[in-house]
Amino acid sequence: MPNYHIAQVNIARMNAPLDDPVMAGFVARLDEINALADKSPGFVWRLQTEAGNATYLRPYDDDRILFNFSIWESIEALRTYVYKTAHAELLRQRRDWFEQFSGAYVALWWVPRGHVPGIDEAKKRLAHLEAHGPSQFAFTFKTTFPPDENYIETFDWPIFKPCPMSAG
Repeated sequence: MPNYHIAQVNIARMNAPLDDPVMAGFVARLDEINALADKSPGFVWRLQTEAGNATYLRPYDDDRILFNFSIWESIEALRTYVYKTAHAELLRQRRDWFEQFSGAYVALWWVPRGHVPGIDEAKKRLAHLEAHGPSQFAFTFKTTFPPDENYIETFDWPIFKPCPMSAG
């Protein structure tokens, strides 16, 4: 088993509130796409409430920003799920439901196997990527970094708040 997993966070700003008819096509596919992730090779964990998804969490001041957060065994497993499954259909339709984001909206980073980052960590990784560009701290699918064992093992993980929903 690898010593590290890849964490990912992505955000999107909805064109309308989640219960608006504009969002109906997206909402109708949520359970299907989440179930697909859960059974995909390399899937480890995803942030979810008792409802089975994270669409009602609002970690930003803007109520129209959706927050998606998961952990995978490898970048390859995550990439396959994102771009080579039914999930890709939603990506092709995303402009129907979401505004074009001007800044960073996806961040990836390596975590020690068994570590479940919190929302605080995910937000900080995304903000760092926006401010400083890709690095070992946070990167993109386009500019990836292999896990740097020394960096990961000496990182001060307690600077982040733990994830309250880490069971699952």
